[in-house]
Amino acid sequence: MSVIITIVALATLMIAAYRGFSVILVAPIIALAAVFLTTPIDVAPAFSAIFMEKMVGFIKLYFPVFLLGALFGKLIEISGFARSIVQAVIKILGAHRAIPVIVTICGLLTYGGVSLFVVVFAVYPFAAEMFRQSNIPKRLIPATIILGALTFTMDAMPGTPQIQNIIPTSFFNTTAWAAPTLGIIGSIFILTVGLIYLERKRKKAQLNNEGYGTNLRNEPTIAADLKLPSPIIALLPLVVVGIMNLTLTHMIPAWYSDSFAFQLAGMKEAMNLDIKKVLAIWAVIGALCSGILCIMLFSFKTIFSHFSENTQSAIAGAMLAAMNTGTEYGFGAVIAALPGFLIVANSLHGISDPLLNEAITVNILAGITGSASGGLSIALGAMSEQFQTMATQAHIPMEVMHRVAAMASGGMDTLPHNGAVITLLTVTGLTHREAYKDIFGITIFKILSAFVVIGVYYMTGWV
Repeated sequence: MSVIITIVALATLMIAAYRGFSVILVAPIIALAAVFLTTPIDVAPAFSAIFMEKMVGFIKLYFPVFLLGALFGKLIEISGFARSIVQAVIKILGAHRAIPVIVTICGLLTYGGVSLFVVVFAVYPFAAEMFRQSNIPKRLIPATIILGALTFTMDAMPGTPQIQNIIPTSFFNTTAWAAPTLGIIGSIFILTVGLIYLERKRKKAQLNNEGYGTNLRNEPTIAADLKLPSPIIALLPLVVVGIMNLTLTHMIPAWYSDSFAFQLAGMKEAMNLDIKKVLAIWAVIGALCSGILCIMLFSFKTIFSHFSENTQSAIAGAMLAAMNTGTEYGFGAVIAALPGFLIVANSLHGISDPLLNEAITVNILAGITGSASGGLSIALGAMSEQFQTMATQAHIPMEVMHRVAAMASGGMDTLPHNGAVITLLTVTGLTHREAYKDIFGITIFKILSAFVVIGVYYMTGWV
């Protein structure tokens, strides 16, 4: 019965999200209903100690990233930087190259260490402008961004600094560069089939005379008579963000060491801060601030002529996106604490092949929690010793276990209730009905990519 409750709760949230209901409202209701059907007396404690703690903890950590990311994206838009780059790209490559260009931009930012959520805010103005000028349906933008930011550069490419590639290192004693050959093969697979899929969708829309779309929401707008900057200048903020993110990632530990104790005048006692837990966030915040200052330096008059009204929508969007994702995080934490979830997790122990066991387990747990990092952390936290024992007996290197685990985390995580998906749809002004079908198409290929890597390893022994 407990398993049925868990599955029904998950299915209900996915259906509600797909039908356009706010997850901020329905996610806690569904999560607490599941707790009520399991142990009624635990409803209030689960709400306060699990749901709210996890939701607020997520927002506390990541709201500055959402806010600065939204502001950076809005300034890229109203300054004309996005349009300048798009026009230059179209002139060089042609309008029909919009999809691979956006995928490339997303990939470069993600592999450069920029947060996945920041990429959504930063790239949307470019994507909207390029898709509009190329007359490609706007509904394909989310799937295009998903392919560029949440697939190969998130967990497959060796060395990627995204958290999904970092989590396995502490469990398997590996590095971010684990199994480089398999990672590259997996990256090529998902990138190739993803681009083929999106290109077929573009051509089909073209044959059906489907253009960019009408009745659009949250469209980037700039003055028609705006003098556009040079494409080289327009590219500078993106370059600055990437360079500063990398620089600060290496410099902050040198400034603060692993922990830092501080005591302001009004504090009764000193506070110790674990720098490792905030390193990536501080680096991204510093990088985004640098990018924003760069835009202001070259486009001060243009930006500040209508700064207040233009940034209000960005701030509102950041707050909504952070609340949506934080609520999803709280929902996943409650579901992961239910006995039905534990039964599902434990039932996966019976799969004898270590790589298949790991890939299936991580995929399912990421899908249930709606989080790649959440599902990966739960799976490895509970089963990493078992995975290591099985892998040792089968003479499978820990590097391969690392790569398969990381890639599997980015498979079923992009179900309709995933926080990144909801954030992406919110930012682009689209609904699940309009855009999720193609997101799910990319999800299918991403799920397959982990199993392709497993097959390649067993056939060749490559690592």
